[in-house]
Amino acid sequence: MSFELNGATYETDEDGYLLNLDQWSKEVADYLAAEEDVEMTEAHWEVINFLREYYEEYKIAPMIRILTKAIGKKLGKEKGNTKYLYELYPGGPAKQACKIAGLPKPTGCV
Repeated sequence: MSFELNGATYETDEDGYLLNLDQWSKEVADYLAAEEDVEMTEAHWEVINFLREYYEEYKIAPMIRILTKAIGKKLGKEKGNTKYLYELYPGGPAKQACKIAGLPKPTGCV
């Protein structure tokens, strides 16, 4: 599967996750967010940037439990909870946010 954006073709898996992480950009994220019906705000970008840094360091997309704990540690308790993250990403904070961040589907997500 694939999509086109600004004259470039982006390959995705059957769930819409980017296959080539190096192709990710802010424009790609905005496109994927629109596809997911997510309107990106500063709070959304905070989670996306966090996920990308996490992936860079650990080479794995975090499961939701790890994600909430790590975000709480870095961004504060009021953001490190499932309710807050589901408000931003109703399709599942780990699953949907990882897709928009251009990361592989987190393990443990179906």
